[in-house]
Amino acid sequence: MTENGTTTHSRGPSEHNVRDQIVEAATEHFSHYGYEKTTVSDLAKAIGFSKAYIYKFFDSKQAIGEVICSNRLAIIMQVVDSVIADSPTASERLRRLFRALTETGSDLFFHDRKLYDIAAVAARDQWPSVRALETHLRQVIQGILLEGRESGEFERKTPLDEASNAIYLVMRPYINPVQLQYNLDMATESAVQLSALILRSLSP
Repeated sequence: MTENGTTTHSRGPSEHNVRDQIVEAATEHFSHYGYEKTTVSDLAKAIGFSKAYIYKFFDSKQAIGEVICSNRLAIIMQVVDSVIADSPTASERLRRLFRALTETGSDLFFHDRKLYDIAAVAARDQWPSVRALETHLRQVIQGILLEGRESGEFERKTPLDEASNAIYLVMRPYINPVQLQYNLDMATESAVQLSALILRSLSP
């Protein structure tokens, strides 16, 4: 397909390579200039495509940013799932979950301060990728609680959804990039202390 092509299915699987090329170039451009300061016109000029051609693949700058953000959040979810997978107990899974979230969040969101812009906007505007991460983490937390209750590690009196939500709210300042930037200095220590506090509260 060329820029002047007339293909109607411009976002179909056959054009994934072009989409990937745009996302890769956009990631590099955003990392240099920042997300909010970059327009689609700036991006088109930088990567050598016309603005109209980019719009054949992405409806907006946010759509491009969403792919970039989704890719990074997917990495976080993979790391978290891998870290807690072989935990011997539910308590250890919870400790590892706290630690993994603070470490991966800090590394991915703050290794490149310009790309942090995307994470901050995504969290502020609740992009689908951010909501997907939240849903995934809530499911992980609930799974850990169920495991702990079945093994006798955790109490069973508190409603499951209430306990899950409370744990998520405690974790949120270390998940949300806007809040995490104000907690970086204490993130590692906080992960240890907060998980310990939660585990004490969960004791039967």
